[in-house]
Amino acid sequence: MEDILLLEAIERYLSGTMLPAEKEYFEQLRKNTPEIDQMVVEHKLFLQQMDQFSERRNLRNALHEVHNDLVSKGDIYEGGEISTKGRVVQLWNKYRRVTAIAACIAGITALLISGLFTYFSPAANKSSIEQLTRKVSTLENAQKALNSEIKNKQHVNIPKEEFKSAGTGFLIDGKGYIVTNAHVLTGTGAVVVSNKGDQYDAKIINIDQIHDLAILKIDDSDYKPFSYLPYSIKKSGVDLGEELFTLGYPRDEIVYNMGYLSAESGYDGDTSSCQISLSANPGNSGGPVFNKNGEIVGVLSAKQTQAEGVVFAIKAKGLYKMVDDLKQSDTSLQKMKMPSSTSLKGMNRIDQIKELQNYVFIIKAYNQK
Repeated sequence: MEDILLLEAIERYLSGTMLPAEKEYFEQLRKNTPEIDQMVVEHKLFLQQMDQFSERRNLRNALHEVHNDLVSKGDIYEGGEISTKGRVVQLWNKYRRVTAIAACIAGITALLISGLFTYFSPAANKSSIEQLTRKVSTLENAQKALNSEIKNKQHVNIPKEEFKSAGTGFLIDGKGYIVTNAHVLTGTGAVVVSNKGDQYDAKIINIDQIHDLAILKIDDSDYKPFSYLPYSIKKSGVDLGEELFTLGYPRDEIVYNMGYLSAESGYDGDTSSCQISLSANPGNSGGPVFNKNGEIVGVLSAKQTQAEGVVFAIKAKGLYKMVDDLKQSDTSLQKMKMPSSTSLKGMNRIDQIKELQNYVFIIKAYNQK
């Protein structure tokens, strides 16, 4: 009975309904009795959590009402062509944060209520408080794990059957500008760029079908720009017989290939490209071609099916022409700056690859719905 009266007193104290004399007496009691002071602090925290939970619940209900209103007005479409799976993904994207926060608050509230009743019971002792502390700590860790899971699910994986094409790309500016082949993006409205399992959304900046080049820009808040690229993009040509190597994604794992320049011109005498002798698969399209110093000298374009082990690459100097033209037509791209020096010269090949693979990406294109 005394515990219930004490709880009622705490409620009135926190709500400000105590008489001045009673409030003064209670505050003095808090100063002299650490246990009661602790009870006031815990109960205040409990009430705050309940208020936050109520606010989140009201926000969720308001979102539902707005969504239903938009559907009824026809501002958003939920026709039969959208699959049940797609609808579930939409709902998850819309309410995942509210749901996760509400679940966490509900868990904390349950523990606090349990802890208060345990504390006020006759058998309450120091060990019960320590047990409550451990439970709260466990819940906090679970909340962190849940937040991490939510972050990882920010970008819903697109089923493989929806991909229209795939290839390789690489950074030409640490802010997220990526070069790949134009034919990798043919007929697509959106692009997903992934690197070492991290997945980002990207938008198409420019496509040059004549030279089979395209530039993308990672447009994703989760992407952290690189302040430095360890390689340069070489303007001058490559000597016949010079050793070259590539990194690309013919599958989901990055693949290294080594070869040499076998002809200074490309298919049908094209002087803007060159011929390289090495083994490559379609997924390598758009991948960088490096010389021994870690300088990019070309972009893999296509495989000549009539000759095994022969591929063509667009010469790197064509990238400069493309970027310069873009800067003149779009002032927002004036700050794009391609790397001009390499830190990989003199490094052994294994260490070069370890450094370079962080800047080579999988490009997966699909039709935007």
